Amino acid sequence: MAPISPRTRRPARVAAAISALALVACTAACGGADDDTASGGSSAKNFSFLSINENTTIPATLTTLSQKECATQNTAQPLEIKKQAQASLDQQLQLLAGQGALPQTFIAANAPSLTSQLADSGSVLDTAAISEGVLPAASSTIKSLYDGKQLVLPTELNIEGIWYNKKLLADNGITTPPATWDDLTAAFAKLQSAGVQPISQAGKGGDGWGVTRWVGNYILRSQGPDALKKVADGQAKLTDPQYVAAADAIAALGKAGYFGKSPTSIDYATALNTFLAGKAAFIYMGSWALSDFNDESKNKVGADNVGFLKFPTVTGGAGTADQMPANVGTALAISKKAYENDTNTQAWVKCIVDNYGTVALRDSSQITGFATDGSVEVPALTKQIQSEISNVQTSVLWFEAYFSAKATTISQGNGGLLAGGQLTGEKFMQTVTANLG
Repeated sequence: MAPISPRTRRPARVAAAISALALVACTAACGGADDDTASGGSSAKNFSFLSINENTTIPATLTTLSQKECATQNTAQPLEIKKQAQASLDQQLQLLAGQGALPQTFIAANAPSLTSQLADSGSVLDTAAISEGVLPAASSTIKSLYDGKQLVLPTELNIEGIWYNKKLLADNGITTPPATWDDLTAAFAKLQSAGVQPISQAGKGGDGWGVTRWVGNYILRSQGPDALKKVADGQAKLTDPQYVAAADAIAALGKAGYFGKSPTSIDYATALNTFLAGKAAFIYMGSWALSDFNDESKNKVGADNVGFLKFPTVTGGAGTADQMPANVGTALAISKKAYENDTNTQAWVKCIVDNYGTVALRDSSQITGFATDGSVEVPALTKQIQSEISNVQTSVLWFEAYFSAKATTISQGNGGLLAGGQLTGEKFMQTVTANLG
């Protein structure tokens, strides 16, 4: 996490007392399905889902399902949605799991390693047996994250890359989308000199993942698609010179001011809105943002004016632009105890698997890892990204994919400092490495 200022830092005993009080309050008021169903197989009163504040598509889709396709299941077990800040999600899941109070469904942990730990302890269901509606590409991506297990349901099937404002580029004499890192940084310099903010990216707290994606992708382009797996396997270190060089490249963007003023104060929504308002030329983002790009009330530059750029190649690098960053985004995990002891919960989960993909695509232009019924007409930009996804031959994971929950928090919390030019690449890598164990 981002460093705590002296004004907000609490003594350890006070912080521990506050955490204990919060746990008691959550146990009393936020009880999930485990405590209702684990002991005797009784049905939970509600179908409880723990969401995150930053994602509105999943709650909206589940609400629609509860009113339409899954109305029968909702009558038997009404949908109940609770929310949590993404930055504190992992901590909350650990607390709830420790109390046997996980809801029936919840947003999977930011750190895949934590979801694996929860599964190992019997708290998370392996969904392989109930995933007949999950696309093979999504299933493969999930299994690559979780050591061959299918521990989550894919409410998204995303590719990631750099989105750009076509008009801003054209107005500033950039007629060809940058294909190499040198081309991209030259475009940044040209825009900056013209008074245009080159990149909009969040760097506040846990939202700093947008910046660390730049670091991870630079590593993969320079060192090859297995570069981060080598770190996880102990064959390389983030503090090795070639890895530090990647973080230094992003720190250089920050020092040049390409991420704008004070990125440590910019959250996800602000960064996205800055791009959609035409106030920045580029943003690194996943295809989960298609619902925002296609929303005329949010996107002031127009969907036709948004282009998609694969992360560019690095001179002399072992990686290629066709090695696409891909993920299943904000995925759903299922409480094992709640599912195995409650037929109403089983019926709800089956209804989600059968219908989520179609409803999310129809209502939010969200591409998911679920099969659809083929009846949905999609906007041109969504169709373009569907084509990109269908052409992916090799996918790669994000920077923190193999990190522990602690290292993930540290990495993303320091992303804003990197983007603000306040942290060197070497110091960033040292800080993350110190928390990998």
